[in-house]
Amino acid sequence: MIFTVLMYIIIFLYGIVIGSFLNVCILRIPEGKSIVTERSHCMSCGYVLKWYDMFPVFSYLFLGGKCRQCGNKISVQYPLIETANGFLWVINFACFGVTWDMLLICFLFSSLLTLSIIDLRTYEIPFGINVFIGILGLIRMSIDYRHWSQYVIGFFAVSIPLLIIFLATKGRGIGGGDVKLMAAAGLFLGWQSVLLAFILGCFYGSVIHIARMKIAGEGRILAMGPYLAMGIATALVFGDRIIEWYISMF
Repeated sequence: MIFTVLMYIIIFLYGIVIGSFLNVCILRIPEGKSIVTERSHCMSCGYVLKWYDMFPVFSYLFLGGKCRQCGNKISVQYPLIETANGFLWVINFACFGVTWDMLLICFLFSSLLTLSIIDLRTYEIPFGINVFIGILGLIRMSIDYRHWSQYVIGFFAVSIPLLIIFLATKGRGIGGGDVKLMAAAGLFLGWQSVLLAFILGCFYGSVIHIARMKIAGEGRILAMGPYLAMGIATALVFGDRIIEWYISMF
């Protein structure tokens, strides 16, 4: 019991550390800035953060959510993204245990979290994140090489129909980033799970965005990436049970 609790704590701490890097990606990728070479700094005064200013979540709490140098407020996005990523990693550990699959899924969930925030802000999914998800898919396929055909079919199962829609509507019906996301996700999930992920993503998008339109006055144009990401995450965690339930109905 103590060992299990300790593992949860360790996984969460690793998750929030990666979450700190996700914040860098969310801020810099849309602006075309380096996520590696540029030092972390205060967005208000330019103060270059010291190592003791960059403990995920804890530094924000210790500083009271303010810059050590100028006293301006630090965006609450930082601890929220770090905490969210920590919990996502813990959920993966609870579902899959300590396995190579769990590690790959952790990185996938972190990628999905990053692209969701960027897409919500810019209506674009960075190509590099889709490439990274595709690489994760190739690694997963190589580990489960006996079922390689399921992953290859998954690459095309949703992305080809979406590509046809993209070309037919000249990008008005679906975004190019969404097409690439579902191709990369299909390579990770396999064809059955990626079909489920897409159906769930469309469901989430319909229900949640309509609610946002009614409650928050959002426009009709929606960023599909976050909803597809939710569908992918749901398919990974609950996909087998959902598919089994569906098949049992016939």
